[in-house]
Amino acid sequence: MMNEDEIWAAIDSARGRTADLLEQLSDDEWAQPSLCDGWTVRDVAAHLTLQQLTVGDAVRIALRHPGPMNSMIRAAARDRAALPTDRLIADLRATIGSRRHNVGLTAFEPLTDILVHGQDVAIPLHRDLGMPADAASVVAARVWSQGGRGKARVFRSLPLRGYRLTATDVEWSVGEGPEIRGPISAILLLLTGRRAALPRLSGPGVDDLRARVATG
Repeated sequence: MMNEDEIWAAIDSARGRTADLLEQLSDDEWAQPSLCDGWTVRDVAAHLTLQQLTVGDAVRIALRHPGPMNSMIRAAARDRAALPTDRLIADLRATIGSRRHNVGLTAFEPLTDILVHGQDVAIPLHRDLGMPADAASVVAARVWSQGGRGKARVFRSLPLRGYRLTATDVEWSVGEGPEIRGPISAILLLLTGRRAALPRLSGPGVDDLRARVATG
């Protein structure tokens, strides 16, 4: 388990790595689809700059984009995505060292966002973006424990109850049933609804899960 100082250090490190990656992208890559359905790489990058909203900010966004939480989050990101690329990167870098987070959330949420959304950008562009196993295992445990509640409800769930998930690069496992094993980074992506993680996973539960999500 990581303490709060360690969590914020992991957030800062991941923000720096993600900003470095964004600086390398071409204009065409910024316009490519991310792993988030209907979101471009630019939309995801813009979303990552919206992690320190005050109560007033949140109220203004809700008034401007009334509706379900996911719709509000998506609309706010698209509004922000109209900013120049350099500004989005600078705004993300400006969050490094800050411990502010959106109202009603904890340090776990910005850690989840930066780790997962960083991969939402990197994977479809065939870019490598490291994800430390210790931070990924903490977030994976948090997402699993929420069981679709709290912040986890913004993710599209996959039917993972009934499987045993086992990390191969860190001591971490949850659940009961046919085993699905692989790097903790891939397991975290699976827990947050990213089917793109499946090729990095193995075990007797993988083919069964593929069949279930193909017909779901």
